[in-house]
Amino acid sequence: MAELDLVFEGGGAKGTAFVGALQALEEAGHSSYRQIGTSAGAIAAMLTAAGYKAAELLQAVTERTADGKPIFTTFLDPPERRDFSSAEIEGSVTGELLRDANLPGVPEWLEQRLDRTLLHGLLNSRRYRQLFSFVEKGGFFEGAALVDWIGKRLSEKGLGRHVTFIELARATGSDLNVVASDVDDMEMLVFNQRTTPDLPVAWGVRMSMGIPFVWQEIAWRKEWGRYRGRPKTGNLVVDGGVLSNFPLRLIAEPDTDDRELMGEPKTNRKDNLGLLIDDDQPVRGQPAQPNHSGGLKGLRTVERIARVVGSMMKAADTEVLLRYDHHVCRIPAQGYGTLEFDLEGSRLEDFIEGGRAAMRRHLEQRQFA
Repeated sequence: MAELDLVFEGGGAKGTAFVGALQALEEAGHSSYRQIGTSAGAIAAMLTAAGYKAAELLQAVTERTADGKPIFTTFLDPPERRDFSSAEIEGSVTGELLRDANLPGVPEWLEQRLDRTLLHGLLNSRRYRQLFSFVEKGGFFEGAALVDWIGKRLSEKGLGRHVTFIELARATGSDLNVVASDVDDMEMLVFNQRTTPDLPVAWGVRMSMGIPFVWQEIAWRKEWGRYRGRPKTGNLVVDGGVLSNFPLRLIAEPDTDDRELMGEPKTNRKDNLGLLIDDDQPVRGQPAQPNHSGGLKGLRTVERIARVVGSMMKAADTEVLLRYDHHVCRIPAQGYGTLEFDLEGSRLEDFIEGGRAAMRRHLEQRQFA
């Protein structure tokens, strides 16, 4: 039995299929030491590092809200009115447009009052708040529900909602690595016990999960400390998939800088295992046509953005994937959408079973050191 370094690809809601693959891996008696993930892969990596077993993972992804909806649908949480400060509202693009639109014959004092009333009135609309959030904060959805869910999962393992990367490593003996993208310094970030010891794990995963234009950008907080000794306060951070959606290169062919990021491997390099979401492989029992809406009917702009960003993310790691394809388990995901968080019934069951079957086939062909 092998102790593996696992690399999880990003894919939004499609990351659910990792559950089946991890079940098959556990059944075969394999375990992991390093967990590396981007976006949805960061969630899978975090849960694995925290000590979640396959049965617990299945329970987590099939959790439902009080009104019976899949818990993952809450991750698409529209911003509330209270989420915007007075300064953000007054200094917004909408505010500027209203101030620029002079009304003939209306006194300036009255026009200012009307502009303010109209702006605050618009923010009472959920749909407008999403548009406001998109323009002012880079995404239609807030993502607070995701941070809360991660905190709960970490607490269930006795780690606490606000456990940091260094605290997680000391408590579990695992080595969690989460990939994100700094759009100010134009740099790929790898959060772990070495680079960001004081960063809360929940916020690291939230930043990695921040699909551009879908979830709000996250501004780095001073209390999170430095990144590799360098200040990041105020820098905007988004989904790691912008720069590397499948960061297998970090361990498959590491250079000197990668070794500083990742530390020295505990296992043989032949024991790297990548879990790739393959949109070209059909899911048995499910239609092949893509489902992009994922419960987002009426938000066509979000659907378009998700498709464009998804295509961009897939292209970044093609070269390294071709060289190390024998280290990769391809999980079928044809016809499933990046934002399809409302998976349930046979559609969810077939997806998870597809991941389980794919891993079993892969393990039959692998010989670990």
